[in-house]
Order: sequence, then C-alpha cells, then structure tokens
Amino acid sequence: MLDLKREIQATAHPSLLVCGQAFDLMPEGAAWLADERLLVVADLHFEKGSAFAARGLPLPPYDTRATIARLEALAEKLKPQTLVALGDSFHDREAEHRMSPEDAARLSRLSYSLDWIWIAGNHDPVPPRAFGGAVMEELRIGPLTFRHEPQAAPSTGEVAGHLHPCAAVRVRGRRLRRRCFASDGTRMIMPAFGAYAGGLNVLDTAYDDLLPGFDFHAWMMGAKTVIPVSARRLEAD
Repeated sequence: MLDLKREIQATAHPSLLVCGQAFDLMPEGAAWLADERLLVVADLHFEKGSAFAARGLPLPPYDTRATIARLEALAEKLKPQTLVALGDSFHDREAEHRMSPEDAARLSRLSYSLDWIWIAGNHDPVPPRAFGGAVMEELRIGPLTFRHEPQAAPSTGEVAGHLHPCAAVRVRGRRLRRRCFASDGTRMIMPAFGAYAGGLNVLDTAYDDLLPGFDFHAWMMGAKTVIPVSARRLEAD
C-alpha cells in the first residue's frame, strides 16, 4: 500500500530527469528548468469559462484571473528568464476579445516582462499578438523538444501538454485523483495549468503509444509538493 506521508517526506523538492535534464516540478502545475531559468506551463485555456457561458453553461467568470495570478506568483518566486506556454493557452480564437481589460493588462505586463514563447496549440493555432512574445510550432533546447501535442513513442526529449494528464491512487481505502506530470524519463507530459482545465487519466488508451506498458511514473500534484507514483499503483477511471 502507498504510504503517502513517506512519499511526501521523501520528495519535498521533487526533481524529474528527462534525458538527463533536471526539472523541478511545482505543485501549481509548472516545471522549472533551473539551468536555463526556464519556466514551462501547458494548457492555460484562458477564457474557457466565458466560452462555456456563451453556450449556456454558466461558470464563475474568474478562471482567467485565477490562472494569471498563479503565473504571476511563480514568476515572482522563481524570476524566470523565459516562459514557455505549451499550446492551448487561449481556449479559442475569440478568447482575447472576451478577456476583461484588467486581466488583459495583467497578462500583458507579465508577458512583456520576460522572454515569453507561445507554442501553437489545437485551440489556438495562431495565438493573439496583442500579448507579445514569440510564436513557435516547437522549441528545441539541447536534447529537449517543447511542443503542444505529444508524438508516439519513441519521442526522446519531448516535453508536451494537450492531454491534461491526471492520475488516481487508493490510499488507506480512500481514492485520490489529482492532476499529474507523466514521465518515463525520456519524455514528460505536462498537466493542464488552467483553472478550468479537466484531466484525462494516464491509464487511458490515449496514452498507449506515448507511455507504453507500466514503466513510467505519474507525479501527482498535492497542495505543497508533487509525489511520484509508479504506474503499477494507479487506478483507471
């Protein structure tokens, strides 16, 4: 049985190696490549709430604000030189026009304060230019390739988003389901950072060509740390 307390104590400052590159994993759902002063986030989905509201599914209209606030806090704490947003940063092509002036101003201040790279996603193949930064299909740094949608294994050095990974595990009879980072050491699939982004269990068949078998870990996000759990201990939905 998984001893959650022991796992937390053993991984108070979790570091994940992808092709020899050490990422510090943040419980907020970001990855920090300290050697490059590079902060990585995925699937921000700005204005998802307003998109749902336009279709008659009212949600509290604060998801963009909450997501920006978490980004601001991480930027203040880590002082990154570069931020890479791995696609689907905007929920659709009209998201920037639904964003409140206050939220747009905060995002602009943040994006112009560092080297910001927007990776094109399937929701935002052309990220809006109003917020500055560079737009790329993918970014290569040493052995790493940063892109939105993960490619079938082997895809050595890939850091991607798109699938919104989450994981479920049973601890002392209680089932816990959390967003997670998923990695076999050769690639990492990032959790969605957006406040309203959902999650797809890492045991779903969508991952079969990406993380074959059970030779990987789900790095599950807690309130204060990130806990690695072997795929063999996980539960399907």
